[in-house]
Amino acid sequence: MSRKVRADIHLDAIVHNYRLARAQAPGASAVAVVKANAYGHGAVPVARALAAEADAFGVACIEEALELRAAGLAQPVVLLEGFFDADELPVIARQGFWPAVHSEHQLSWLEQADLPAAIPVWLKVDTGMHRLGFDPEAVPAVVERLRACAAVSEVLLMTHFACSDEPEKGMTEHQLARISTLVEALETGASMSNSAAVMAWPAAHYQWLRPGIMLYGATPFEHADPVAEGLQAAMTLSSEIIAVREVPAGESVGYGATFSSEHPVRVGTVAMGYGDGYSRHARTGTPVLVDGQRTRLVGRVSMDMLTVDLTDLPHAGVGSRVELWGRQLPVSEVARWCDTIPYTLLTCLTPRVPRSYE
Repeated sequence: MSRKVRADIHLDAIVHNYRLARAQAPGASAVAVVKANAYGHGAVPVARALAAEADAFGVACIEEALELRAAGLAQPVVLLEGFFDADELPVIARQGFWPAVHSEHQLSWLEQADLPAAIPVWLKVDTGMHRLGFDPEAVPAVVERLRACAAVSEVLLMTHFACSDEPEKGMTEHQLARISTLVEALETGASMSNSAAVMAWPAAHYQWLRPGIMLYGATPFEHADPVAEGLQAAMTLSSEIIAVREVPAGESVGYGATFSSEHPVRVGTVAMGYGDGYSRHARTGTPVLVDGQRTRLVGRVSMDMLTVDLTDLPHAGVGSRVELWGRQLPVSEVARWCDTIPYTLLTCLTPRVPRSYE
């Protein structure tokens, strides 16, 4: 391999982070969320690393679940968006998948289904996110229908928090109160804790946690959090310097001539760009590490390359290793410079970047 772009996936870190999630609620089970190719880390290798630990896996759709089964993973798999067609239901029953049910049409399909085995259902309650789910007022009647349905073996309530990473907004308390009232009245189990709630909302833990971004070592919070301090980065994205230029004062670097300096600048060109999934929105000043020393991105990111400031790194040159994020540089910090969140940086990494598993 000549182009030195790579993503090193630290599977030991993912196992550590899963255990950290479980430790926040020792009495609860935890769904390891591996949707979207395990947030860009590789669903099958990640699931295999967690096979001895995970109580269940979480994916968005049946195609992602079948990939895990084909790889030999035997744990229950929660279909977080449920099923998109009635024809999926026999497969779900045979494979031991646990679907979310969020809409009347799904409920009707279940009631009409003749399945080889009854399946557990995770009933989605819309407590304020307003994407998917039944209104809380409708839930008692829906639960009654599901409990009377021959295709259903068990009903668990689930919801998703809109602002669990922003406690100052008060939204989580509102959502938690709405679903807790239903759980108590209907005597069901519940799952409502995404990563932020796992880390900071113990009242929301209930029977099933759903850690996602925290498995991959990134914090969902903009503020400091004691649990986040224990996370370990699961991916190190790196490349190398492929050229060095001495740029005179007043000259610009990159597309749009967005960067120029009043002083001469030594600029290194790195084999990494938005064609690899590194964000084009990364601004001048975005931190990078060159041979383990911190410096900054200068100019615009292009499809295959970006440029970094080597002025204060006289020993850096062609072949120097560049860490774009990883164990020494949190992806959450890079995300702030890109005006985005770590989820997008990790999931947008393209297949052109080879993954190496440790």
